[in-house]
Amino acid sequence: MATIPNDEFLNDARKRMVESQLRPNKVTDTRILTAARQLPRERFLPPSLLPLAYSDQNVVLGLGRVLLQPMALARLAQAAAPVKGEAVLIVGAATGYSAALLAALGCSVIALEEPGVLADLAKTALTEVAPSVSLVSGPLAAGWSTGAPYDLILIDGAVPEVPSVLMNQLNRQTGRLVTIVNTGGGTSHAVLARPTPVGVSMRALFDCPCPVIPGFAAAPAFVF
Repeated sequence: MATIPNDEFLNDARKRMVESQLRPNKVTDTRILTAARQLPRERFLPPSLLPLAYSDQNVVLGLGRVLLQPMALARLAQAAAPVKGEAVLIVGAATGYSAALLAALGCSVIALEEPGVLADLAKTALTEVAPSVSLVSGPLAAGWSTGAPYDLILIDGAVPEVPSVLMNQLNRQTGRLVTIVNTGGGTSHAVLARPTPVGVSMRALFDCPCPVIPGFAAAPAFVF
């Protein structure tokens, strides 16, 4: 029978994650480092995966989904430069950890996940850890137009290209979107996208292996 880690062990694992995974990988935003040090990442995993909570890898959740590698999520959040009070949409919130992280930074967060076991896990974890997050259900590729426009959209996983539907749900002045683009060629990279009067401005951030979220398919290029 596997030993359940105690609080002291988990607290130490959380600190080691920050010091050995985040800081050495260019995560310098003290707000993100503090939130990562405090958030109980293990609450966002089923018991069978708890030993992987602070590992330096994507944690496979099943259904084609993962809990993003801590470094990858932290760098995405840092690139997005969230501001306290901003309206944020997490697309593909999975078990809710990324939503909890953005909420810890003072954002007003809506977490979108399709109905099912992941959404159930997210509901339990967010109720305990980040009750300010609004968890909603629906097709991920459609976004959540009810709460638009958003200052920030984070797609918690990879997509084959930045979806125009989601770009259209951003605030035209302040809006930005961060995600991972995986075109199927064996490599994937994180990107920061912003709407502009003539289309979309996109900047590659760092290489980041991640599977495409089921339900997202290649679509016509975004035109603003």
